[in-house]
Amino acid sequence: MSSSETSLKTVNRGSLPMMKLALPLIGEQFFRVLVSSVDTFMLSSYSESAVAGVGLVSQWSFLIMILINVVCIGSSIVLAQYLGAKKNNDELNDVAKAGLIMVLIVSAILMIIVLTLTPLLLGFYTLEEEVSRCARQYFMIYSGIGAVFVGISSFQSALLRTYGYTKETLVVTIISNIVNVFGNALALYGWFGLPVTGAPGVAAASLFSIIVGNVLFFIMIRRRKDIQVRFFHSKKTPLSMFKLILSIGVPTAGESLAYNLAQITIMAIISTLGTYAMDCQVYTQTIVRFVFVIAVAIGNAVQIKVGYYVGAGEKDTAYKKVFKYSIIATICSVSLILLVNLIKTPIIHIFTRQDEVFALTSRMLVYSILIEFGRSLNLIYVGALKGSGDVKFPVLYGILSMWGIMVFLSWLLGLKLGMGVIGCWLGIGLDETTRGFVMLLRWKGKRWQSKALVKS
Repeated sequence: MSSSETSLKTVNRGSLPMMKLALPLIGEQFFRVLVSSVDTFMLSSYSESAVAGVGLVSQWSFLIMILINVVCIGSSIVLAQYLGAKKNNDELNDVAKAGLIMVLIVSAILMIIVLTLTPLLLGFYTLEEEVSRCARQYFMIYSGIGAVFVGISSFQSALLRTYGYTKETLVVTIISNIVNVFGNALALYGWFGLPVTGAPGVAAASLFSIIVGNVLFFIMIRRRKDIQVRFFHSKKTPLSMFKLILSIGVPTAGESLAYNLAQITIMAIISTLGTYAMDCQVYTQTIVRFVFVIAVAIGNAVQIKVGYYVGAGEKDTAYKKVFKYSIIATICSVSLILLVNLIKTPIIHIFTRQDEVFALTSRMLVYSILIEFGRSLNLIYVGALKGSGDVKFPVLYGILSMWGIMVFLSWLLGLKLGMGVIGCWLGIGLDETTRGFVMLLRWKGKRWQSKALVKS
């Protein structure tokens, strides 16, 4: 056994402090949301049509991310349990190599689909001509040409996080986002005498920032000797490893996939209400993303920690600690959304000065108190269930709830009962809260304890 394998055997991954995992992830999520918000703000100073168009296809871009994350999440969960069980280097490399191969295949297929079918896709929406043009240009550049780069970036980031190097992913995120904002300024403000390129220029800036991030991720992974990812290793990766990753990744990402498809459907409903309603949805979502970054980050950290614990056979420890993590996340989320409501006037004015858009966005932020309470529960307990290997229940119930509650109530309240975008927002809130409590009960029931992928 090599010295690196010996040192690996002595590492207790479960003892890695939660705050050491979560704090950099919170910072990473914050900067991602910050730059996304800066994108919206910068676009709003350029064109309201660009805001609506990019906001619409951003949901489809997120769908691309979910499909790529079928592999990334599956690889991360399997790898976390293997690390907890202190598997040898060859087995760890099998996980990483299989994941990387599948990410390359999936992202290449997605690139072809986006580049060929985007005009057909946008034809399903009721859009003004300028909104449609901005949406098409942005989507084909960022999610079409950029699909492979996004896939590699997501995989490398997941790999570093699973090994506990969350601080490194934070550093890369900050640098990439600075590059993105500077590129946006070049595209929208005509600095240095450059032409103003609008939505396609913003898409190109985002793509370039992803490429910069990929280079930085690669350098950091190469420097960490304990990370096992030898792509050209002579040993053949067993087919069973591909199947194991997909058996976890497909249903796990299925929950996110169902959610995003439901969000796309709701946006299609809102698009029939006009551009102003779409702007309200985009602005409100942009603001509340700053609220749930903590719950998202803690949920990701919980997934990793539970994987370590379950792999090491410490299921009772995982059971108790998740409750504590959930309380912390919920208190933070509710406190932040209350604070946002106290100072929402200057926040909304950052994005718009239109009275009708301001009034509706203000009301939606009040209802967001309900949404963020339920979302925090949902993110933590779904993360815990995924980390344990219990992935089918969250998917099956999630699909039922998202379409039976979120989409149905959005249609009923928003269109049939005439509540407009407010009705759609309430439908989203009732779904998040219901799912949060159901996932809490699933965790309390302990049925997840029989779902471990490896024996300690």
